[in-house]
Amino acid sequence: MKIFLASPIADRAVQRLRSAHDVMVGFDETERWPQLLDDREAIVFRSGVTISAHVMEMAPKLELAIRAGSGFDNIDLQHCRERGIRVVRVPGPSAQAVAEFTLGLIMALSRRICEADAHVRGGRWPKHHLVGSLIAGKVLGVVGAGRIGKRVGEIGALLGMRVVACVERPAVEPRLVLAAKGITLTDFDSVVEQSDILTVHTPLNDTTRRLINADAIRRMKPGALLVNTARGGVVDERAVEAALREGRLGGVAFDVHEREGDGAMSSLAVYPNVLLTPHIGGMAIESQEMIGDRAAELIAAHLKGRLDDETTDEEALV
Repeated sequence: MKIFLASPIADRAVQRLRSAHDVMVGFDETERWPQLLDDREAIVFRSGVTISAHVMEMAPKLELAIRAGSGFDNIDLQHCRERGIRVVRVPGPSAQAVAEFTLGLIMALSRRICEADAHVRGGRWPKHHLVGSLIAGKVLGVVGAGRIGKRVGEIGALLGMRVVACVERPAVEPRLVLAAKGITLTDFDSVVEQSDILTVHTPLNDTTRRLINADAIRRMKPGALLVNTARGGVVDERAVEAALREGRLGGVAFDVHEREGDGAMSSLAVYPNVLLTPHIGGMAIESQEMIGDRAAELIAAHLKGRLDDETTDEEALV
């Protein structure tokens, strides 16, 4: 099969694909995409690249698009439906990586680790001015208790946090499943108002865009922490900056941003109680290798006409 890599994937997966397919790497040559995509039958992509209708029109033979990760806000699904392009994603392997990373951000904010590091690097030792807070006993609010959010809540509960969560479509089974993991399912407003630490794990779509807005932030506890490892557009960054300026938020950690990529500068960077990382929540070696392996398996299944049989409900999109 003629495959186009629109984003980097694990070297192991690239070698595996090249052993059986014609693989074209194009993530560093976007200006040449019209020529590179012309005969491609499959495209593999991650976040940081937009697979628009215009891009897919450059690939008239395209029949399969694989999102090497969990989000699908960066591909035109309607265009795929109209052309009959199959779209699958690989959400599972990144869940543990993002969950661990999220808890790392929470701990770093709570104990002011990055502030302390900056002081020591500058030759300062303000030990008694860097008092932090325990996370044990705190209320952890999870907005979006899907695969990643559920894992974050489960780990939080094991660390002694009281976990409350909300999902877009509550049902009896998820409620029982979450309760068994120490997570209490409730509504969005209750999660926002009860949380000492609010962490966001929803996809970006029309219903979640700027879900965490000025009104939601006003209803958070004074001094609460806000963490976003989902998608930048879910949180209104201007509202966050206003809350930081007024001292209403105790700290913020964003791995995802409304504007991403080289040259993008966040206005939140001036605040010492803000942590900013470049969308690396899923960038664990083991997770990336598993994602690459699964992408190779999906391509093999597609060629055998068995993609429907071997694709889980969570992976299938179009």
